[in-house]
This record gives sequence, structure tokens and C-alpha cells, in this order.
Amino acid sequence: MKLLLIGSGGREHALAWALAKSPKLTKLYAAPGNAGIAEVAELCNLNTTDHQAVIGFCRDHEIDLVVVGPEAPLVAGLVDDLEAAGIKAFGPSKAAAQLEGSKAFTKGVCDEADIPTAGYGRFDTAEDALTYVRKQGAPIVVKADGLAAGKGVVVAMTLKEAEDAVTACFEGSFGEAGAEVVIEEFLEGEEASFFVLSDGTNALPLATAQDHKRAYDGDEGPNTGGMGAYSPAPVLTDALIADVMRTIIEPTIATLAKRGTPFKGVLYAGLMIGKNGPKLIEYNTRFGDPECQVLMMRLKSDLLDLLLASVEGRLDQMTADWRDEAALTVVMAAKGYPGSYDKGTEIRGLDTAATDDVAVFHAGTKRNGTQILANGGRVLNVTAVGATVHEAQQRAYERIRDIDWPEGFCRSDIGWRAIARESEG
Repeated sequence: MKLLLIGSGGREHALAWALAKSPKLTKLYAAPGNAGIAEVAELCNLNTTDHQAVIGFCRDHEIDLVVVGPEAPLVAGLVDDLEAAGIKAFGPSKAAAQLEGSKAFTKGVCDEADIPTAGYGRFDTAEDALTYVRKQGAPIVVKADGLAAGKGVVVAMTLKEAEDAVTACFEGSFGEAGAEVVIEEFLEGEEASFFVLSDGTNALPLATAQDHKRAYDGDEGPNTGGMGAYSPAPVLTDALIADVMRTIIEPTIATLAKRGTPFKGVLYAGLMIGKNGPKLIEYNTRFGDPECQVLMMRLKSDLLDLLLASVEGRLDQMTADWRDEAALTVVMAAKGYPGSYDKGTEIRGLDTAATDDVAVFHAGTKRNGTQILANGGRVLNVTAVGATVHEAQQRAYERIRDIDWPEGFCRSDIGWRAIARESEG
């Protein structure tokens, strides 16, 4: 099969790495890709926001399946346009992708399906939002309604932080994404990520992971797109997973099907596990980044088979097999991230080939002759597998020590919650 992968981040490198292992694959293209993806795929100079150009490329190159990695093309309706042109594509429709594209939309689904989630209000004026915040008090969570590249959520521990976040949204800090604001109660507990594939009717549980959103050790500093992750997440026991499927995932899929907008693709539930059980924080409608990296390291099944079954409505016939070991990824980011940072700095020490146990997935890189240059905020995902989270952590940081990139930084404590549990056990 010939595949086209859309995207350029660490998630897409991990997907490309996994897809390249499929015996069904004959050719993998990536648009736009990055320096790491180029090791397993042919990069294409293709404007992926031009849907007709993507359709033309697929026809010219006889593409059998398009795999859409990031959220923006999904929310823009790329899958709808590909399917209308008779081209198979993995990912939800524009309507179903609103689960990620609009936090207010997701809250509406939760209300309709009685899905446990944080109490909330939604507002389209700063005055009303500020009145609500002052009435509720802090801590409280302020969210830009639309896509904001992982930066539109503020967990405000003080009233001033909440007021500043509301003001920032309505003054245009997040563009159109902040034209409406969702304000939620602050939930206490432990966060975890849970992934399922859906074919519009059936849901196939994948695996669990835990992300680290804060920039610095000890979960300090600003929120980022994710500084590391590990899988599985011990907080999500088998009993809790069954609970999540019954109370959150299955009602969501049933509600969208009933509305006539069935969800096909990967559904990523961000959960808070508290004393009253799991609650939905948010949905993403694509693989997480950097959670995808640890999932792909643990996946034993053929990823291409699973994606095709989702597209073709055959998930009830599939199982997903996983390595028993833990996987852990550490994000190396450009100094200054998530604020301003320099691009174009050289990274050395990347010439060690990926193995089944250790891989360096590229998130924001480009090649300049023989040089690999940083080309983004989150730049590398150093990923390892081990018998325990602690062993996987040791292997990842050992590989990081081989990388020569003075302009980069990473957290030194990825996996700390799971490792604490291991030491207690």
C-alpha cells in the first residue's frame, strides 16, 4: 500500500516509524515531514492546507490511504474532502473533530450524554466571563474555546491569574480561538491520557499514558505542549479503564453517531482521576504528542492494519497487542520554550540508529546538508523501553547524554509519579 502521512512533528515521526514496519506498506510519503521522518519516508513539498493539492498528489501517486497526524487539518475538513474525492483517510470528519476544535462543543456532548466532567460556564464577552470568575473564585481553569496549539488553557491558582487569562483571550492572544471562553471548575486528582480507536460504531481501547505539561522539574513553570510522557499510566487500573469506557468513551461515540456525525479515528481522552472516579478534562481527536511516541514504542500489532480497520468499519474484528514493558519519552526543547526561542542551532550526536528499545523521534528539525538543525520549540523526543518506568527513564537520559545541543534543555524527572509508585511497591 502507498501511504501519505500529514504532519511534521514528533507524533508523525513515531507514526512513520511504526507504519514503516508494516509488511503491507510499499511506499510512505510525508508532507511536510522533518529530518527524522525523512529516514523512513519520502518528504513532499506539499501545501497541506490546500486540499485540492493534496487530492491531486494522492491521485498522481496512487495513494491508498492518507493518515492525518495533527488536529488543524482535521478541524479544517481535510478528511471530508479526501473522502468526497474517493480517497481513504484516517481521522475524523470536520464535524466530529469539533470534539477538539471547540471545548464548548465537547461540553455540550457531555451534557447530552451525561458524561462526568468539570462544571463550567461558556462566555462570549469578557464582562460576563470576569463576573463568573469573580463569583466562583480560584483555583479555576480558563480555556480558549478553539485550537490554540496547546497554549490556550490556564490553570489559575489566583483570581488575578484567572482575570488575566480571560482578558488575554478576549484581547486576541489566541486569535479566533479565544473569541469564546470556557471556564471550568478546578478538578483535583491525577491526570492521565487514554486512547481508543473508533470506526464510528465500535471502540477499540489502545493504551494509557501520562503526560508532563509543565516546563520544568517538579511540575513547575508554564504549561507547554508536553515535556515528556510514559506508558502505561499506573493510575488507570483495569477497573478504571472499564469505567472510562462505559461512562465516557462509549456514550461519546454513541452520541455523535446519533447526531449523524460518527467519529472515526483516534479519540484521546484527557482524564482527571479523583476521589469520585474519572472525569473528562478534554478530548483530542488525534494521537497525543508526546504520548504517541511511547504508544508506538509499545505497540506490537501492525499499526497500518489498525488504522485501516478504523477507516473501513472493522474494529470489532481487531485486537491491539502491546509490549508488557514500559516506555518513556523525554522532550528536548529549545531554551526559552514555551516562550521565544532561537531556531537554526545545530544538533550533534543523533547518528545512532533507532532500535526497538531506544529511538530519537524528531519533533522540530530540518536538514541543512549534513547538519541537523533545530526548527521549533519542542525539537526531539528521546524515547526508551524498559522493564519498569525507572529503567526506561534511565535508558532515555543515557541517550540524551550522547546528544550535543547546548541550546536545548529538558526536564530531568519525567516519569516521577510512576517511579515513586514502583519504589513503594
